Amino acid sequence: MADGVSGDTVRAVIADDQALVRTGFGMILAADGIEVTAEAADGAEAVAAVLRTRPDVVLMDIRMPGMDGIEATRRILAEDAGGEIRVIILTTYDLDHYVYAALTAGASGFLLKDVTPEHLVAAVRLVRSGDALLAPAITRRLIERFAHREEAPLPASPHRDLSELTPRELEVLRLLATGLSNAELAERLFLSPTTVKTHVGRILSKLELRDRVQAVVLAYESGLITPGGPAESAR
Repeated sequence: MADGVSGDTVRAVIADDQALVRTGFGMILAADGIEVTAEAADGAEAVAAVLRTRPDVVLMDIRMPGMDGIEATRRILAEDAGGEIRVIILTTYDLDHYVYAALTAGASGFLLKDVTPEHLVAAVRLVRSGDALLAPAITRRLIERFAHREEAPLPASPHRDLSELTPRELEVLRLLATGLSNAELAERLFLSPTTVKTHVGRILSKLELRDRVQAVVLAYESGLITPGGPAESAR
């Protein structure tokens, strides 16, 4: 099945220390035409598998023996010079404190392990298309709880100066940080979806961010938006 982006098959690596999870997810993806290029039982195996097979998407468990999913994500994305590999974090709890650390490491979103087959497939295809997996309600709760924890600060970067953004781009970033989709942003701002997509793309480019998840994290870490602040309460 084509992925709807480039016409080629989506390729994925599954990293989880539970064989049943790997097998189950692999069957679900394969049934929808997504090629599983490799499986891994720990972080070190995941890094090796990704570097060997260069998949589009990695389904990454957090808690694995040896190297955990956070460190594996960090190493994989550090080696991904072209910025083409996307990592989806798998977790048992929607507010697992490790998830926030994984997002700051560059993951494009997260899924609960009890995800439905339809949602799993949709998530893989979504991040493959260049978008980020942002479930608004869960993302807001996650950020509210962990945005200001010292354990997982967003790495400082001279390229993340918000002064580079125009007033409209700042407005888009504030609303994006609440989990709004492009369609919802367009409706809120009375803009066309194409214009919103252009604004989001420019924000990511100017701030040298990988995707919308990193934009959300940055918006909170920079103080542009605060939990329970005006941009959120307006939802």
